[in-house]
Amino acid sequence: MDAIVLIVVAGLFAVVSGVNDGGALLATGLKLPTIRPATGVLVLVLLMVTVPVVTHQVAVTFVTRLASFHAPGGATAMTIAVISSLAVVAWLSAKGRPTSLTLAIVGGLTGAGLGWGLPVSPGSVLLVLAFGVAAPLVGGSLAWVLIRVLLMSTTAHGLWRWHQAGFLVQSVAYAANDGQKMLAVFMIAFGFSDAPLPYTSLVAALFGLGTLYGLPKAGRTLGRELIVSRPAHGVAAELAAGVAVIACAAVGMPVSMSQAIAGGLIGAGVAQGGGRVRWYAAVKIVAAWCLTLPASALLGWALAVLVKGFASMGLS
Repeated sequence: MDAIVLIVVAGLFAVVSGVNDGGALLATGLKLPTIRPATGVLVLVLLMVTVPVVTHQVAVTFVTRLASFHAPGGATAMTIAVISSLAVVAWLSAKGRPTSLTLAIVGGLTGAGLGWGLPVSPGSVLLVLAFGVAAPLVGGSLAWVLIRVLLMSTTAHGLWRWHQAGFLVQSVAYAANDGQKMLAVFMIAFGFSDAPLPYTSLVAALFGLGTLYGLPKAGRTLGRELIVSRPAHGVAAELAAGVAVIACAAVGMPVSMSQAIAGGLIGAGVAQGGGRVRWYAAVKIVAAWCLTLPASALLGWALAVLVKGFASMGLS
């Protein structure tokens, strides 16, 4: 019964991830006609199918390094973690504060693991948090350099080619890192430890459906509210975020692509003067990030303690 509930929750989580993340991945390049949204979604889905078959280190980190969800009761704790993260993201979205679903699931997994009594590694949690902070800073720094190079040396036609390369790098990075949070939930639900093609295909299809549904709103939020952007800003942010997130994936550290993109956009904007950045929107986004992880951790812990208490009462 626990596995069935987790399978349903895993499917919902993949759809919501598409709604929350997919638009952000496409938003930075919407001012360029190089890649149509439908083509972008198709590329994302295909990479979500294939890249985890090659490398799924980040999914393993979600499942084993934060807390041991293969232990008895792990499926229930994972269900609680996902529900907690979705609840926090939904609450913040309703308040007009877009946030990172990856941060939410890291918090939910940690809190639910502690509340359920699973082995939790404080060192791994702190390491993941350190990489989470570093990713947008690195993305911003790289974009600060790239925007200068692009504006000095690239024609309009050349920028289209850089956009194609940037979108591909960014999409590979998402499939190798941030996107594997969905695969991690399915790994516990179905009891596998690798990344079989049928399961990555299922995750990718559900993610694609969510992306198609959420693209208009998510794209508008990140692509237009954060900075007064030109096409070159989006291209620089894509390339910078992709490189930063791929580097994190290489060592199995989950980070948020939306955070890295936001950092890239801000870095590209600052390179041409801080007035281009809408700082009120940036502060609102950062405040939501700071709230997301502790809120989801606290909710996950409380729900895990409550559910485990009721389960113990039923057995006694």
